[in-house]
Amino acid sequence: MTSDDDPVHDCELDSEAILGTHTFEDVLFTDETETPVNVLTGETPAHSQATVEEAKEFAASIDTATPQIALPASVESQVETQSKPYTAAAFFHFKATGSLERHRAYHAAYEADAFLVDFEADYASGDLTITVERADDA
Repeated sequence: MTSDDDPVHDCELDSEAILGTHTFEDVLFTDETETPVNVLTGETPAHSQATVEEAKEFAASIDTATPQIALPASVESQVETQSKPYTAAAFFHFKATGSLERHRAYHAAYEADAFLVDFEADYASGDLTITVERADDA
C-alpha cells in the first residue's frame, strides 16, 4: 500500500503503529471507578451511583454509527455537574487510547475499507482491546 492509498497517511501515526492488537488497560468504567463521597455523611451521592450494566446501556444508546464505550467520568465533573460516574465515547477515543495521534489513526482506519477494525471492551477489568488488520490480509 502506497502512502497515497493509506487512509491514515494524513495522521501523525502511520498504519504500522496501529496494526495488530493493542490493549489499553484500566480505561473503561468499572464497578471500581472512583466516585465522590460526601464528607459529612460518608456516602456516595445518588447521582454518582451506577452499575456497569447502566453504563454499557447508556453507551449503546448513543445514536451514532460508531460503536461507543463507557468511560469513567472524573470525580470533579461528577461533583460539578451532578452527573453519572460514566460518559460515552467512540471506542477509539483519546481518553481510552492514550493520545490524540492514536485516536486519529484508529478513526481513519475504522472509516476506511482498507482496514478491518474490531474492539473488545472488558468492563470487568476495565481493559479495551483494539485489533486492526489490513482488509486484504484478512
